[in-house]
Amino acid sequence: MFVINCKNYEEISGEKIIKFVKTAEKVSKKFNMKIAISPPQHLIGLVANSSIPILAQHVDDSKVGSTTGFVIPELLKKSKVKGSLINHSEHRISSKEIQKLILKLKELKMTSIVCVKDVAEAKKYAKLNPDYIAIEPPELIGSGKAVSKEKPELITKAAQAVKSAKNNTKLLCGAGIVSGEDVAKAIELGSKGILVASGIIKAKDWNGIMSEFAKSMV
Repeated sequence: MFVINCKNYEEISGEKIIKFVKTAEKVSKKFNMKIAISPPQHLIGLVANSSIPILAQHVDDSKVGSTTGFVIPELLKKSKVKGSLINHSEHRISSKEIQKLILKLKELKMTSIVCVKDVAEAKKYAKLNPDYIAIEPPELIGSGKAVSKEKPELITKAAQAVKSAKNNTKLLCGAGIVSGEDVAKAIELGSKGILVASGIIKAKDWNGIMSEFAKSMV
């Protein structure tokens, strides 16, 4: 699993997101690789009909109806969104909300990716059986320093923590990934995929960097 979080970077603002998603579609097909993209929330409608999974960057534990300003999972599903990130380090939520959202997305047959900052959180939330746990030390996000190089033991321990839950949850690795070498190392250490943002979004050649990452995974 190769997840690209677009955050709110200017590089994919407006209709640029369409070009970005089309590039990901080509790379996904070429390498037979599952690539999912999380666009800024307000741009989801422009790319929701993509041939690759589109994920929300955040969802709220709120109901359908009179809930102004909240991102509602049931409505996302009706817009062909396949799932969501939960608890990203830039949008942390409570443990109770995380638990409710994992259950809600499971009920809706949507993909849940719970972001965690350390091994303790990985172990805690893996027990709730989300589809993925993404380990991202906050201090390395956007730093250009890959967790696979700076803190390799973190991936190994997180992989063991997720495995100990004895369910179907898989580990993704994020934070500071900027090269195919970083990706290959993360996979070698036990990650089943990557969650990346600026390392791809801010690259001059989207096709080139996506291809490099995908090739390193396969």
